[in-house]
Amino acid sequence: MTQPVITEGLSAWSPDRGLTPAETSGERLLVADSWLVRDGKVRGLDLHQERFLRSCSEVGGPPLHQLLKFWRDMTDALPRTGEWFPRVELAGDSMELRLLMRQAPPLGTSVRVWATGQSDPRIVPRRKGPDLDTLAEVRGRASQEGAEEAVLVTPTGVVLEAATASVLWWEDDTLCLPSPMLPVLPGVTLALLQERALRTGIRVAHRERTVTELDGHEVWLVNALHGIRPVTAWMGGLLRAAPAERAPEWRTWLEEIMKPLPEK
Repeated sequence: MTQPVITEGLSAWSPDRGLTPAETSGERLLVADSWLVRDGKVRGLDLHQERFLRSCSEVGGPPLHQLLKFWRDMTDALPRTGEWFPRVELAGDSMELRLLMRQAPPLGTSVRVWATGQSDPRIVPRRKGPDLDTLAEVRGRASQEGAEEAVLVTPTGVVLEAATASVLWWEDDTLCLPSPMLPVLPGVTLALLQERALRTGIRVAHRERTVTELDGHEVWLVNALHGIRPVTAWMGGLLRAAPAERAPEWRTWLEEIMKPLPEK
């Protein structure tokens, strides 16, 4: 069965019917994953698949053969033209697999960040889905400060990640990021950047820093939608944003590794 291209809205999946239009149910999400599709090209889709399947397995979701069939049907249904930001979902009560097809919002090349670290409110920090509404509230508070993002921190103030992105920064020639031992989401874009750094001989280090200790450093927020957004302003504080000297080259590389979706 060939899935028709879906251009907008929510679709539910079943083994017999594939993807069919559905009404928003308000169910909590056990798992979610999303990425940018630009003219039929995607970055790191295999890593998104791996993360989604692993998360579904962790919560007792559908069997693997159904997850793989859903993934094939979902991929077939993605538009091959335009900019889109699809989200795959596993609903909490029904255990229903779904695809939310959305047009991509305007993509950012920089970001303003709230200078005050926010205590991490997530219940399940290592799995994307259950805390999306909570994180949206954090971003809403940041917007009241003139910022687009907020940095989540541990009770002792150590930087974890942003509400919708991983946090990286440069200390001299070392690319720094929080330790994976901390409660952070395994970011796909983060993994791609780490891989490039290691392949090209750039030192990567896990370091514990407070938001204040990022003062004067080149800081990046990275995710599957925007790619790399260097922090160009810290709102509501005295932190200085360093010039984004390294970001342009790495942004170009991220664009170059986008691959066409599999043929139907």
